[in-house]
Amino acid sequence: MLVAAGMATLAGAPDAGADDFDIGAWFDPDVMSTAAETAFRQLVVDPIHDGIEDWIHSDLGQQIDTAINQLSGLYLIGDGAPGTAENPDGGVGGLWFGDGGDGWDATGAGQAGGDGGAALSLFGIGGDGGDAVDGDTLSGLPALGGAGGNGGLLGSHGAVGAFGTLASGPPVVTTGGLDSIDTWITDGDGRVVVLHGLAEVYKVAPFAPSAIGFGDDDAQFLADNGFNVVRLGVIWAGVEPQPGVFDRSYLDSIDETVQTLARHGIHVVLDMHQDGYSSVFGGEGAPEWATQTGGLPNPSLGFPYDYFFNPAQYHAWDALWSNTAAPDGMGLANHYAQMWEYVADYFHGNPNVAGYEIMNEPWGGSFGVGSYFGTGILTPFYNQVDAAIRAVDPSTPVYFEPDLLTTNGLPLTLGTVDDPNSVLSFHDYADSFLPGLGLGAQSASNAVTYGTSHNIPVLLSEFGATNDYSNISDTLRIADQNRIGWTEWEYSDKGDITTTGGGNGWLVADPARPPTGDNLDTEKLAALATPYPQAISGTPSSWSFDSATGTFQLSYSTERADGLGSFGDGSQTTISTPAVEYPNGYQVSVTGGQVVSAPKAAVLTIASDPGADTVSVTVRPAG
Repeated sequence: MLVAAGMATLAGAPDAGADDFDIGAWFDPDVMSTAAETAFRQLVVDPIHDGIEDWIHSDLGQQIDTAINQLSGLYLIGDGAPGTAENPDGGVGGLWFGDGGDGWDATGAGQAGGDGGAALSLFGIGGDGGDAVDGDTLSGLPALGGAGGNGGLLGSHGAVGAFGTLASGPPVVTTGGLDSIDTWITDGDGRVVVLHGLAEVYKVAPFAPSAIGFGDDDAQFLADNGFNVVRLGVIWAGVEPQPGVFDRSYLDSIDETVQTLARHGIHVVLDMHQDGYSSVFGGEGAPEWATQTGGLPNPSLGFPYDYFFNPAQYHAWDALWSNTAAPDGMGLANHYAQMWEYVADYFHGNPNVAGYEIMNEPWGGSFGVGSYFGTGILTPFYNQVDAAIRAVDPSTPVYFEPDLLTTNGLPLTLGTVDDPNSVLSFHDYADSFLPGLGLGAQSASNAVTYGTSHNIPVLLSEFGATNDYSNISDTLRIADQNRIGWTEWEYSDKGDITTTGGGNGWLVADPARPPTGDNLDTEKLAALATPYPQAISGTPSSWSFDSATGTFQLSYSTERADGLGSFGDGSQTTISTPAVEYPNGYQVSVTGGQVVSAPKAAVLTIASDPGADTVSVTVRPAG
């Protein structure tokens, strides 16, 4: 869920592209840092790497390197061997110098590509994954492209290979659900959608909220109070209990909750949740067969301390990031990608699924939490999983998170996830555990800066886990100022075995009981159920809510977020006006539009005036 701790980052040089010249940028620390990293790579790292490779492939270099390797009895200098039909995976590069070998490009119908070999040396580049071949497979899923190999500290990760296509043809592009257009989430009509909701994650078997009574009355309660999204937990151990064996009945139980929420107009972001890697370490996430401890000590320190001080958990994370072979011989990262391929194939075409969130709060293990992990390990992993999802579902947005410690305001170090239909999902617990430092606002600023520079939307997908209601309100204010949606942690804490919320995280104590009376935290509901624009026929410039006066304000232009002109006259914008904030109703003043909903409606609807370029709305309590 969250971690409040500090840790030294492992330095590294991320890939970066050159920016257009802007004299003002020279006074921007972020731009200066990127420029310095780019210059260091171009002027130092790349020439050294190229020189090493020239030496390795020269006649003299091959003679001397062979002698050194034979004399030492180790492979110290040289590139990894490329994959072959007999041995599809690329070889590991030399310990001192050399790149990983590229994976084999498959040749037979429905065959997977080989994995790229790792580069162990400082400047080494991981081998690229091999391409899969189109055709049917035993799994019924498109063949996997090979995973790229890890790079050295100053090197780079290999690229994932191309995934295959089934004989029936490529997956169908679907419409009607939510999408991402530039920095906005949009609906099928092109309106900007703002998401407000909560997380619901059941962390113990059978890993499905329906098993603890989350049902129709909970969905109705959420809708009645203006919430339009639930971040719904899915657990790897539930999806793939044995290597390559997928439990469709588990996804049926998750889909039951998706459909329940859909009947009340609530979207779902499917969150592949983990805390502490797996149950082996007292958490949840990976199945036991995918948890490799290396025989290292596994002290039971509790969440979140196991992240920092449990050697066995470090080893488990390292095995995942290194694509170490599972008991069936397939790499763990490949298993994770194929697991997501199965999930996305199941939910493909479901307009109620607003997104697939690849992993909750990833931890770097011994790779650290700095730019080497974020750019060199985590981003390529996301690109691999994203490719698996896109092999079966080209339409549903893909959500991805930075590393775990960014929850406390540390800088984001992700590279570029190669999918324009994606959303940055970030968590913000900084002000809960490090109050007075302004780190909550910094977390949001870091996320928005990343989203803007990569031209994708941003969602604050976790915060809260507290009964400090002023902290919740402050976080919502930060989200409004940055024009981003959110999902608070959490609807219910039943089965929340990994939390630092101290039993104060829930909005509803027990979803098996009605969300009323002592089963409901009414003060938290009042803090969360604020007015907000749910769907905007245009592009918002600002919105805000003053909880002291009950005043909500929204301003937007009628220009479409997708750049395809403007919305027509009379286009409607909807604003949630929950009764918990306006028990006696509300009064509305509008410039550039008209109220077309009934008085005291739980959803205020504004229709734009003929020829209006901008619309401004103010809502105040009645009286």
